[in-house]
Amino acid sequence: MPHEHVCPWWIGYLLASPIRRLFQKPEKIVGPFIKNGMRILEIGPGMGFFTLPMAEIVGPEGGVIAVDIQDKMLRELRQRAKKTGLDGRIDCRLTKQDALGIGDLRGSIDFTLLMAVVHEVPDRRRFFEEVRSAMKTAGTVLMADPRPYFGIDEFEEALIFAREAGFNRSVDRISAIWRSNSALLTAG
Repeated sequence: MPHEHVCPWWIGYLLASPIRRLFQKPEKIVGPFIKNGMRILEIGPGMGFFTLPMAEIVGPEGGVIAVDIQDKMLRELRQRAKKTGLDGRIDCRLTKQDALGIGDLRGSIDFTLLMAVVHEVPDRRRFFEEVRSAMKTAGTVLMADPRPYFGIDEFEEALIFAREAGFNRSVDRISAIWRSNSALLTAG
């Protein structure tokens, strides 16, 4: 879903840097919510900072569907996955301009990661409806957006769209996510 505030592709190299682990440890952030064998949806994976650790955790029986609007991000993610031997667990998908292109996932996703992506989405109502349709009942969504880009009012408004789409807020703030507004949502 295109938007004028989409992260430039070259920033993906900074976001995938090992230095980022000093502030955000993917295993600590997503580890409590995922396990071996799960199907994970990650929207806006960039170059795979969270994707690769999640693919490791879900193991060969699980998988990660990584959806992005930037082909350059996905190409780098594919290369990184291949280097680590995780490419068989990651399905990279380029989105359409007006939709996520995940209709084939209906009711199959255990966990969705929305890390620093919702602030880039122009039609949040439709976005959450599409995500909800992919989720299993009682599946969870971890949503976090950085405070400088997504103030608390805008974040709360996004949560209203999530609630309208069929999500319930189960946790208000994930402490492991530095300088972000965050929430854990459950598909009802």
